[in-house]
Amino acid sequence: MKRFGLIGYPLGHSFSRAYFTDKFRTEGIPDCRYENFPLERIEEVKTLPEAYPDLQGFNVTIPYKQQVIPYLAETDAEAAAIGAVNTVRIIRTPDGIRMKGYNTDAAGFRQSLLEMLGAERPDALVLGTGGASRAVRYVLEKLGIRYRLVSRRGSGNVFSYEDLTEEIIGQYRLIVNTTPLGTFPDVGSAPDIPYGGIGKHHFLVDLVYNPAETEFLHRGRIRGAAVKNGYRMLVGQAEAAWNIWNDPSVRL
Repeated sequence: MKRFGLIGYPLGHSFSRAYFTDKFRTEGIPDCRYENFPLERIEEVKTLPEAYPDLQGFNVTIPYKQQVIPYLAETDAEAAAIGAVNTVRIIRTPDGIRMKGYNTDAAGFRQSLLEMLGAERPDALVLGTGGASRAVRYVLEKLGIRYRLVSRRGSGNVFSYEDLTEEIIGQYRLIVNTTPLGTFPDVGSAPDIPYGGIGKHHFLVDLVYNPAETEFLHRGRIRGAAVKNGYRMLVGQAEAAWNIWNDPSVRL
């Protein structure tokens, strides 16, 4: 039996277990299971490899994408550049157990974003500054898309939510929500931005995928914006994680 999983807290919103369970069934992948590990403290990650000897690797979600890094023996170059990890491979050798971190959020987001934008490269607002935001910013920089961050506390080149006006919203036609606002069961919440500035030339991307249409996306769609949730990103990052867990060349 090979075990995989997801760490974070809480985990009631996650589709990862259902996604991989369905993948194992539909693709006829034998002797594999995927389960949630809701860790109240990131320090608990140290005990997982020994507590579950068949654990091959795990995904990492809010709030631990940055906090997990000190507990890893190594991070790959892209995860190090981003400063956040969402996939961990466990390497078991006669010398002991070690963990290596990767970031597949970037690959998943890039794929999903390009499907939406095509050849367009509009200026962007990135709502939130956490681990998922770091992957989004990494992709935007690689694609040559100029962006500004939005945080609860503005400073320097970072807008606060209070700074935003309909005029500013009109200047940034790509708006990416990397915060958990709107995630089930808190489906009525949304980032506090002036939605009146959104129009038919806007692209709104929400990394949240449960529910399928968040309040953020709903407010954009009724104003004519193109909208996309985080499901395609989830699929892309999940498949990239699966490849990492099963790559025989991975060593520490």
